[in-house]
Amino acid sequence: MEKVIIVGSGCAGLTAAIYAARANLKPLVLEGRQPGGQLSTTTLVENFPGFPEGIDGPQLIINMHKQAEKFGARFSYAEVTDFDNSNQHLRIKADDEWLDTQALIIASGASARWLGLENEEKLIGHGLTSCATCDGAFYKNVPVCVIGGGDSAAEESLFLTRFASKVYLIHRRDKMRASKIMADRVLANKKIEPIWNTVVTKYIADEKGEMRAVMLRNVQTGEERELAVACVFVAIGHDPNTKAYQGKLETDPDGYLIAKNLAESKHPGVFVAGDAVDRVYKQAVTAAGTGCAAAIEAERYLSELEK
Repeated sequence: MEKVIIVGSGCAGLTAAIYAARANLKPLVLEGRQPGGQLSTTTLVENFPGFPEGIDGPQLIINMHKQAEKFGARFSYAEVTDFDNSNQHLRIKADDEWLDTQALIIASGASARWLGLENEEKLIGHGLTSCATCDGAFYKNVPVCVIGGGDSAAEESLFLTRFASKVYLIHRRDKMRASKIMADRVLANKKIEPIWNTVVTKYIADEKGEMRAVMLRNVQTGEERELAVACVFVAIGHDPNTKAYQGKLETDPDGYLIAKNLAESKHPGVFVAGDAVDRVYKQAVTAAGTGCAAAIEAERYLSELEK
């Protein structure tokens, strides 16, 4: 029987591990198939407090991992595939083995949706990203493009006008799916040029492996052309990594876990943190904050159990 199991090893999971370990709870952290979460695919992080010169995403994760280990956290690469809350104790299935725990912190994150094009994984962090807030400031006075047509794409496009010389909004339909107020703001901004009825069919990198251009195809005419951009921002949504908990814990229609306060789920002993519950901010620092809250709430819950 574990006292605390933490699912996920991104900023939320590792912060929870640091706090839980310092409370002498000896947490078991299940890292899954992508240790470090989305930060492990990010290059320079400039907006995490305490690093005035910035820090590489993977290095930030390594530092947090070491810090959690220093205080007694244990790690396993096991991936959670099932969850059972029907008995007295919480149980999760990780790599075909059922584990019992008194408290569970779910910090399994969310995965950005990508186009599935050739060389996509290699270009992530090298001119291909899913977060304008994270990476927009790196692309000052150069042309960029945003792929998508919803509110997220609209928000990303408007944010990028602060930095980029030109923002191309590439959408496969002939009008945006975003709310009217957001669509109106996009269309009124002179820095943003919509490219309708168009999809990206290829990423084109330079000799250094950085994004140089994209190949576009008009879905009505079939015409193809190359568009020079320094970065591609994919804004077609995220999927929370919560499949194992569907139908057993409360989620919204898109699968994001629901918390009744900052980090406490509606099921006793289950706490949530990071992008698995946060569909709004999706920042490393907010993930870390909710990871801290989840660990503190878990410690309080376990203290009550011992009384």
